[in-house]
Amino acid sequence: MYVSIEPAHSRAAALAITPRLSLVMVVYMTGPALMESVRHALAEPRVEEFIIVDNGSSLADAAWLRELARREPRVRLLQGLGNIGFARAANLGAAAAKGETLIFLNPDAFLTPGAVAALADAARDRPSPCIIGARVFNTDGSEQRGARRGEITPVTTLLTLSKLSAILPPLRRFEIHREGEPPPSYPVDTPTISGACFYMSASDFHVLGGFDEGYFLHVEDIDLCWRARRQGGSVLFQPNARIVHVGSTSRENPLIVEWHKGRGLVRYFLKRADSPHRKALALLLAPLILGTAVARPLLRQLRRGRMGRPVERLAAIPG
Repeated sequence: MYVSIEPAHSRAAALAITPRLSLVMVVYMTGPALMESVRHALAEPRVEEFIIVDNGSSLADAAWLRELARREPRVRLLQGLGNIGFARAANLGAAAAKGETLIFLNPDAFLTPGAVAALADAARDRPSPCIIGARVFNTDGSEQRGARRGEITPVTTLLTLSKLSAILPPLRRFEIHREGEPPPSYPVDTPTISGACFYMSASDFHVLGGFDEGYFLHVEDIDLCWRARRQGGSVLFQPNARIVHVGSTSRENPLIVEWHKGRGLVRYFLKRADSPHRKALALLLAPLILGTAVARPLLRQLRRGRMGRPVERLAAIPG
């Protein structure tokens, strides 16, 4: 079982004070971006509790996390089960959290000043269960794909993964991603936000049953958004909550990552198929979706001559 590491004085304090907000971060072989992400999270005073679930780190990073948990009162570290998948680890982190509200943040994503306050502000008077997603930027200051997405179906996914919806004008209505559109100036309803950083109340998260642990890596955020909307809740994109997401920092083989993504998409489409016709379509397109997902890192390898990319410097984020 997981071993929880926290300073003795913080355990005593926790008995007297209930945090209003807990940040949950799942770590797996993240690389250099991890320390920067943790630094930005701890610089945010609204983060009163910081739950780090270590699914697997290098020996050096694991030791650094243990030392961090011993000296930083807000940090609670869960280690010991190995790589159990993101969904299951995030659920364990949420179950351990004492905060009334939760933020889930990727270990290669950096909070910017005001992001947490903007996420919390957008959640007021919204139908529950409510999920608020941040606006996500690349390190060069451009908006990243995935933070505001349309309805994700087998057809829209296949056309987006293959880039046909971007290349062929007649197919542009099937494009999932909306980062090319002018950003709104206020929170707007959006079918799907990014799991790199999102906010919701702990009660809403538990009402939804947390993440579906049938997903190992990727698509669990899409599934959570769909279930919230299906229950009459709300999913919002908050453009004023800005984070920087480095992305592709994990030392895991990109082919394995994309395999899990493709497998998760197939699971999602079969799960939400509400008729024999839609189930048959999902099964028919499953090999194409898996093949297209796995082909992407192979094509990137051919273009770059290597897998992955280095961590970049943090650029200024436009206001």
